Order: sequence, then structure tokens, then C-alpha cells
Amino acid sequence: MSPGPARGRTADPGGGRRGPVRRWHLVRAGTDAVPPSTRRFMARARQRRMRAALPWAVAVGVAALAALVAWTVLGTGLFGVREVRVEGAQLVTPVQVREAAAVPDDHPLSRVDLAAAARRIGGLAPVERVTVSRDWPDTLVVRVVERTPAAVVPQGQAFAVVDRSGVVFRSLPRQPEGLPVIRVGSPGPDDPGTRAGLEVLAALTPQLRAQLVEVTVEGLARISLTLRGDRTVVWGDATRAADKARVATALLGREADTIDVSAPEVVTFK
Repeated sequence: MSPGPARGRTADPGGGRRGPVRRWHLVRAGTDAVPPSTRRFMARARQRRMRAALPWAVAVGVAALAALVAWTVLGTGLFGVREVRVEGAQLVTPVQVREAAAVPDDHPLSRVDLAAAARRIGGLAPVERVTVSRDWPDTLVVRVVERTPAAVVPQGQAFAVVDRSGVVFRSLPRQPEGLPVIRVGSPGPDDPGTRAGLEVLAALTPQLRAQLVEVTVEGLARISLTLRGDRTVVWGDATRAADKARVATALLGREADTIDVSAPEVVTFK
């Protein structure tokens, strides 16, 4: 700052005169007025401040971007479910699978409870195993493994299809070809008669299966096989099934209507 020229004198309130009033105004100094060393120091200080602030600025930017992405993925329908793709289903229809999955359209794909959806789909009787996964950006993939039929059980005019665990998963109006018949009162995975019949069936040799008409379970110790030609194999209970199957197979060529292998060491014929 530099003093300006005097503009005059002012009166003293006490009646006297005061000296001249100096008026000041700012003058910008040129760059040459700042020493080079000072300018270099100030430049380095600015650079240090910028380097110190840069990580914070980057962190804030990354956090803001992450929040935006999370909100887009989790809170909007931009990545919502547009399709439920069903693979491996034959006994159940894709519509049944989608309805069982119970995932609304446009529900954020990232928020779908895959385990819960798999449990609901697994409640369909023909489904043995199921996996549910995401296929970005908008598809839910359901891979189904259906139950394999092991036998049929006559139920009135229909035939209940059971798998190797005894689960009834289908009903047919006619007996299908290629599936053996097990006669039990109440088929199911918790029915001892069903489990015993399936255990006997699993132990049969190919020769016995080729001759088999049906397995009848009248009680846990009263199991019998009906073979072609009205022949009967008295099986007894389900224990020692492999031994009984081996003995019965060896005796298929004997002329007898009834072969009793309930005690495989002592076989009787009728």
C-alpha cells in the first residue's frame, strides 16, 4: 500500500485544525516482488497439500461409486429377474417350477434367496435335487434332477410310481412297461413294507428280474415273488436278500410251482 495525495484538512471538533488526512489504496505487487525461493516454497507446499488430499478424494469417489452400484443392484429393478430358465425338467413343467420358485418379476436378482427358492422347488414330488443360481444380468437358472422310477404300486385303478427311496412322485392310469410291481398297502418312504419290498427288488439277479411279475409284501416276514408261469418264490423277510436271490436263481430250472428260500440253507419245493 502507498499513501495517496492529501485531499485537504479537516476541522477539529474542538475548534482547532488537524493535520492532513492520508488515504491508502492497495497496489498488486508484480511477480518479481516475491523472491524465487519463496515462490518455490509455496509451490511445493501446494503440491504437498494436493498429494495429501488425493487419497481422500479417491476414497470418497470410490465410496460414492460403490454406493451407487449397490443401490442400482440391490434397490432397483435394473438388474431384476426377467427370466427363470429351467433345465433338466421332464416330469414337471417350467411353469410349475417358476410358480414353486415364487420369485416375482423384476425382483432384484442379487436379493433372491437361492436356498429358499431351491427348497420350494424341491417340494415338487418329482424333484429329487435342485440347484438355483444367478446368470447376470437378469436370469435365474434352475437345474432340476428328477426322481428315477424304481417300481409301481397298484392303487385302485391307478399305479403309483415310487423311486428307490419309496417316494411316490407320480400316478399313472396304466402299468408302465419295464417297471416291476410291488404290492404294499400304503406306499411311502416311511412305510416299512415299501422299504422291505424295494430292498428285495434291489437284490434280485437279472435272471430273477426277467421272470418277475410282482413282489408282494403281506408283512415284514411274509414277502414273496410271483414269477411268470404262476410260480412263486417264498422269500420270508428282507434279510440275507443276496443269498436268497442267488439260491432262487440257481433253482429256476427245477420243476416246482413254489420255491421256499426263506431259509436259504434249507430250500423246500412244492
